[in-house]
Amino acid sequence: MSFAARMTRCPRPFEPDPGAEARALFPDLAPELAELVEGAAGCSPYLRALCETEAAWLQAAFEAPEAALDTQAKELCETAPDKVADALRQAKRRVALLVALADLAGVWTLEEVTGRLTAFADLAVGLALRAAIGVELRRGKLPDRGDADLDSAAGMVVLAMGKMGAGELNYSSDIDLICLFDETRFDKDAYHEARSAFVRATRKISATLNDRTAEGYVFRTDLRLRPDPAVTPVCMAMAAAETYYESLGRTWERAAYIKARPCAGDIEAGARFLDTLRPFVWRKHLDFAAIEDAHAMRLRIREHKGLGGRLALEGHDMKLGRGGIREIEFFTQTQQLISGGRDPDLRVRGTVEGLRRLAEKGWVPDEAAELLIRHYRFHREVEHRLQMLRDAQTHSLPASAAEFDRLAAFMDRDRAELKAELRDRLTEVHERIEGFFAPDPAAPAPEPSADLDPEIIARWPSYPALRSSRAVEIFKRLRPEILSKLAKSANPDEALLAFDGFLSGLPAGVQVFSLFEANPQLVDLLVDVAGTSPMLAAYLSRNAGVLDAVIAGDFFAPWPGRAALEAELAARLENEDDYERKLDAARRWRKEWHFRIGVHHLRGLIGADEAGTEYAELAEAVIGALWPVVETQFARKHGAPPGRGAVVLGMGSLGAAKLNATSDLDLIVIYDASGEDASDGRRPLSARSYFARLTQALITALTAPMAEGRLYEVDMRLRPSGNQGPVATGWGAFRAYQQGEAWVWEHLALTRARVIAGPQDLAGDVEAFRRELLGEKGGRERVLEGVADMRRRVAEAKHPAGDWDTKLGPGRMQDIELVSQAGSLMAAAPGRDVASGLDACVAIGWLDDAERDALGQAYGLCWSLLQAARLLSDKPLGPDGFGEGATAFLLRETGLESLDEIRAELRARTDRAAEIIDAALMAKG
Repeated sequence: MSFAARMTRCPRPFEPDPGAEARALFPDLAPELAELVEGAAGCSPYLRALCETEAAWLQAAFEAPEAALDTQAKELCETAPDKVADALRQAKRRVALLVALADLAGVWTLEEVTGRLTAFADLAVGLALRAAIGVELRRGKLPDRGDADLDSAAGMVVLAMGKMGAGELNYSSDIDLICLFDETRFDKDAYHEARSAFVRATRKISATLNDRTAEGYVFRTDLRLRPDPAVTPVCMAMAAAETYYESLGRTWERAAYIKARPCAGDIEAGARFLDTLRPFVWRKHLDFAAIEDAHAMRLRIREHKGLGGRLALEGHDMKLGRGGIREIEFFTQTQQLISGGRDPDLRVRGTVEGLRRLAEKGWVPDEAAELLIRHYRFHREVEHRLQMLRDAQTHSLPASAAEFDRLAAFMDRDRAELKAELRDRLTEVHERIEGFFAPDPAAPAPEPSADLDPEIIARWPSYPALRSSRAVEIFKRLRPEILSKLAKSANPDEALLAFDGFLSGLPAGVQVFSLFEANPQLVDLLVDVAGTSPMLAAYLSRNAGVLDAVIAGDFFAPWPGRAALEAELAARLENEDDYERKLDAARRWRKEWHFRIGVHHLRGLIGADEAGTEYAELAEAVIGALWPVVETQFARKHGAPPGRGAVVLGMGSLGAAKLNATSDLDLIVIYDASGEDASDGRRPLSARSYFARLTQALITALTAPMAEGRLYEVDMRLRPSGNQGPVATGWGAFRAYQQGEAWVWEHLALTRARVIAGPQDLAGDVEAFRRELLGEKGGRERVLEGVADMRRRVAEAKHPAGDWDTKLGPGRMQDIELVSQAGSLMAAAPGRDVASGLDACVAIGWLDDAERDALGQAYGLCWSLLQAARLLSDKPLGPDGFGEGATAFLLRETGLESLDEIRAELRARTDRAAEIIDAALMAKG
């Protein structure tokens, strides 16, 4: 479609005579186009001059504007290096003219306008770089490099920063560039000579683009965004830049790299460099400290530029002033910095796209994002009109009435209408942004008068979390509200002690205190947790990053199930390119979900049974997602798994899909090499050694203490021959052992075995064999003799810790689980949980319905108490360790009225269970 057919608006000529003169240059133009030229030239002296210079080219370009720019780009790429500077200046005039008219006429959207300007900047930088590096190569100043290295600029890359990086260049923008080179492409002895050559090339690029000649200039070029520009060369080694950012990088530099993009030279090397900076830019936890950093930067800019005070339109800076473009960009980038470490979808360069992603992911309200996008577009349109008037890098509104009339005509508006719209939009942006960065402070809560122990409060300033002045300042604002909420809790003394434990365990305070300040509801949650479960509060102090999950939007949503969890973790691991980072990412992810289960249980959103299932599904998801990662890492050195590979079996509580908050994992690994003797990697291993070492790698992946802690403790003692057997068992050996050598207790353990991860065909065979074996080995006399013997051995070896021990002792959990497993084995029942096993006992006539129900009730009470105990404390269950919050939690979980009633009910139910089990083993064996 032609230019004229797409026009939707047209400026009014502010100066009729110059506009008419420009129109006369195009006698054959369609009336709409002639009116456009007249309006543009009648407002802008700069566009009038461009029309005079490029009339013939523009006449042709109107027929197909996009094709005209594409043709020009091709011609530039074919220009001789010594002619590039002049050719780029001519091309810049043409781009400036056509883009301006397309913008004024509404032919191109804002994104198309800024995109065309950015595309030309990319081309100009690339051609300038190619010409400059070509000179150094021809002079032999880049050691061991020749013409073949020209396309990759011999390892040099130019990073486009700011608006150019984001594809958002304004009409008269300068371009911010960082020039780097890959020092690994040069020997140590050649490093200094190569660096000197790249520095010369960078200066040549800047001159090509920046210097004004008779033909004009291409782009004002700024190289000052590089690390410490006062003392560093204009082109730096990547390693030196990386070291700077890791040790000295500041928040504003993190924000700058959101938009960074390799635009010329060795693009792949540039992409690798940006990838190394990913942990610097995108923090692994929600980074609310960035709010204060960004606000301080805003205030410094206002002070430096003299932009404080009330809004006055005359001379107002549309970029840096109140309610201006930079405000919207700061808001967007700060929100991205806060959440982008957790959510890779937010790592986009453009402002509009960033706002939309933030809204889509629930970090910014839809209404706020759309409002800011509308105002951002308008602000950018005003900015372009200001710059089109005289090709000046200005963002200031006119200071005189006459010039305001000119701007209004350029935007096809009246002055009063334009001023009213500007004032409304700037005010609305300012109010929205200021509320985010510097909300009106609420009146500080008074220090509570309740009898909170002053000695405990007095020691807080000595804690590591309050070492820095910045942490002290933030906590000073938080302290009254925290103390007030502690004083109002059900038991203030307990809550204060637990909060003190949390605070004393924090290694640093700025990030966590910033998180609390930006999300006051987290203080409520912390006080709630501290008042009920000191252990969970202590866990929080060691793993404060889990609080990120609370504000991620779906913390209190229904449980998603194993499949969704495993897919989420697999995607998280896929985003990490380093094996250790994957393991740490798994640890962070698991801690968040583990904390979620605990909070849901503590707040009564789920009961003990649901919590047990969720803890188990979480463990299954971790193993399911991590096992392929471990296999892939292992295969890099030793090759793919021989034969059909291996499966991971969950045993014990994991197999039964009921874990508590501190459960370890009972695992068995079974492999089938299918006759293959060894792997085929660069360091092949025999099949037996391969799977033994692969299993050890899995154990290490789960148990190794890393920066983010460990995932789980692992117990492999349920494998054939226990600790004396190999850590991985061959499929044939496993079957032979179970059929000919295994003890009764090992067949009882198989009643709860379940494949957690591994190839489906082998998993199916293992499950089929398990069911077949249960049918073969379930003879009643053999099983009951084995159960009686095992029960006697356990009683001799492990003694209950008292009345409150729910796990050990007659009629308690372990005793009832043994009966349940015996029922499953004798009935060849495939179910793995306690209830299914007890049903099997009834099905074979070993127990009656009333006996089954009594055992089930005893087990249910024991399980509820155990699950609660593991959440509340790391100490054995007992009344002396219960505070008021913990007591209330236990009463809610059991449905009983007092601790004495719980103890009495526990004794009554377990005594009755013990009687039933004794009688069953004596009379019905």
